[in-house]
Amino acid sequence: MPVIHNARMPFLHTLSLASGLNGWLATSLRPRLLHVFDRACNLIDERGEVLSIVTPQIGDGPFNLVIEENICFSEHLRLESEIFASPTQLHLGDLSVAVANARIWNPCPDWEKLHAGKGEIGHRLSQLRMTNYPMPGMEIGFAAARSDSMTAHVQSLVSNLSSSLAAADVPSSLLAARKLAGLGAGLTPAGDDYLMGAIYAVWIAHPFEVAGALAKKIADTAAPLTTSLSAAWLRSAGKGEAGILWHEFFNALLSKDQARIEESKTKILAVGESSGADALAGFTGVFASWMEKAGFSHG
Repeated sequence: MPVIHNARMPFLHTLSLASGLNGWLATSLRPRLLHVFDRACNLIDERGEVLSIVTPQIGDGPFNLVIEENICFSEHLRLESEIFASPTQLHLGDLSVAVANARIWNPCPDWEKLHAGKGEIGHRLSQLRMTNYPMPGMEIGFAAARSDSMTAHVQSLVSNLSSSLAAADVPSSLLAARKLAGLGAGLTPAGDDYLMGAIYAVWIAHPFEVAGALAKKIADTAAPLTTSLSAAWLRSAGKGEAGILWHEFFNALLSKDQARIEESKTKILAVGESSGADALAGFTGVFASWMEKAGFSHG
């Protein structure tokens, strides 16, 4: 599909919409552009809630509206561009996005099914080739970790978080989450990426009610301490929502196809400079700690 450059466009067509976004479109009074990239643009409303408009290459996410056209947003929009939202249409500068016929996408994996298969999932995780990053997740992507002392500090934080979440130790988990939130550089700092992956592991390792309460507390604690976009990802994880690449990874873990698991892992590792690796490190770190506490073999 060719990229559309500089053409004035009456409207774009929506392929899919995360299930929670209908309310955003219907009730946001003063949306504005938060970021503009080539393949995505992020909107934020007066409540601090984010909506991302993305091209098909990025695909479904917990707050994504996926358009059909392969447009280059950075050639059409500036941060000052006027935004107007309604339940059926979005206006972004001179662009319009038709929403009414969008496929509704559910961002919540089947956590209860994943929890039921947690033992097998742990075994399959232990078989992954981990040459791309340390396991359990260490200092990957932590821009602040430039000295031995800082590296040791980060190692201690992620170790404490992983063991606390594996044990569903709420006070210790929240203490570690406060220290990791916002740690690192970028729109989604590495500490937040690690927390997001860690929360996904919580949903699988613990029963649904326990996981839901713990995940929400971690997200509510960390979100106010970081960037708007990172907070949106954390709050989504706290509600049990994940992007399409994680859905594919979880589905692969439920299969017996190790090649499929490796392929979906590789796609996550390719996200951002280190965001995917940091999130996957959080996921595997918590899961490894939970397996050790639960007495599972890693062989």
